[in-house]
Amino acid sequence: MVDVIPHQSDVLLEDFEIFKKYLVISDRFNGLNRIRIKSWDDTVDYFLPFDNETYTAFTGGNYDFDTVKLRYQYNSLTTPPSVIEFDMDSREEEVLKIQKVQDPKFTPDDYTSERVWATAADGVKVPISLVYKKSLKRSSGNPLLLYGYGSYGSTIDPYFSISRLSLLDRGFIYAIAHIRGSEYLGRPWYEDGKMFAKRNTFTDFIACSEHLINNNYTSPSHLYASGGSAGGLLMGAIMNMAPQLYNGILSAVPFVDVVTTMLDDSIPLTTGEYDEWGGNPNHKDSYEYMLSYSPYDQVAKHDYPNVLITTGYHDSQVQYWEPAKWVARLRELKTDNNLLLFKTDMTSGHSGASGRYDALKEVAIDYAFLLDLEQIES
Repeated sequence: MVDVIPHQSDVLLEDFEIFKKYLVISDRFNGLNRIRIKSWDDTVDYFLPFDNETYTAFTGGNYDFDTVKLRYQYNSLTTPPSVIEFDMDSREEEVLKIQKVQDPKFTPDDYTSERVWATAADGVKVPISLVYKKSLKRSSGNPLLLYGYGSYGSTIDPYFSISRLSLLDRGFIYAIAHIRGSEYLGRPWYEDGKMFAKRNTFTDFIACSEHLINNNYTSPSHLYASGGSAGGLLMGAIMNMAPQLYNGILSAVPFVDVVTTMLDDSIPLTTGEYDEWGGNPNHKDSYEYMLSYSPYDQVAKHDYPNVLITTGYHDSQVQYWEPAKWVARLRELKTDNNLLLFKTDMTSGHSGASGRYDALKEVAIDYAFLLDLEQIES
C-alpha cells in the first residue's frame, strides 16, 4: 500500500484533482485554503503562493486529464472573484476573468484586510477576518458589523461582496468570526462546537466581540451582529448572554425554539440533528443542555439591543412561527425602548427572496436598519 497523502492531524483534506503528470490537493491549514501541486514521480511538490490571510481559493473547471494547466478561483475580502489558469510546469499564471465592479471609482487598493485572534473563555484562540477602508483609523466610534454562523462544520471563508462596499464606503468595518462549530481550523474545531460543546459557538462569538471592542476597532454603541438560520440561533443566544455588547442585531430565518423543535421527531430534520445541538432531548441531560442556550426559552426581563428579525412564510427548514413566537416573547419581557422589528416575506423560503433584484432588496433592508441606527443619511 502506498501512502500518497500522509495523514496530518493539523491539516484538513478538502478535495483533490488528478492529472496525468500531477496530483493537485486542496486542503486547509491554520484556517487558510492551500492548493498543493505534487508530481506522481515525487520530483515536484509545492504550494501555490497566496499573499494574505483573508482569502478564498479553490480549484474547479479542470476537465482535461492530459494537461499541465490548472484552473482555480480566487477572491478575498478586498479582491473580486477571479478565474486563474496556472501552468504547473512553468509556474506562470494568467488571470482569465475577474468579476466586474460597476462603480468606476472602485479599486481594491482603497481597502485593507487583516486577520486577528481573540481569546475565548476557555483560552482557545479564535480567528476573525476584517475588511475596511484603508483610510479608516481605529476608533471606538467606528461602526462594525460582525458576522457568524458556527454550525454543521460549515466554514464561512473570507469572500468579496459588491454590496458590502456600500457599508465599507460609509465607514463600516466588516468582520467574520470563525467560531467553533465550523471547520475553519479543521475537524476538531467542528467537534468542539457541537453536541455538549455547542455553547462554545456562542461564547467564541462573544469573545470576538469583546476583542474588537477592547482593541478599539469599535464600541458597544457601534457594534452590530449578524447571522441567519443556525446563525440566527447564534444571534438569539448572544442577545441573551451579552446584550450589552451590541447596538443592533440582524437575525435572519432564525432557529430559536431549539427544545420544542428537537422534541418533535415528526419533523424530518429533527433526529438527524440531535448530535448538532446536544443529543436527544427526551434524555434529561440533553434536554437541560439545550434549554440552557435555547434563545426562546432564555429570553429574560432585561434590556436588549435594537433587533431586526426576518423570516419567510414558506420556510421549510425553520418554520415562520419560531421567530414569530420569539418576537412575541421578546416584546413581552424586554425592558428597553429599542427597536424590535419583525419582517415576514410572504413569498420566500429559507434562502430568502429569489431573483437578483429581490435578493438585493433584502440586503437593502438590512443595511437601512444599520445606517438608520448609525444616523448615516447618505
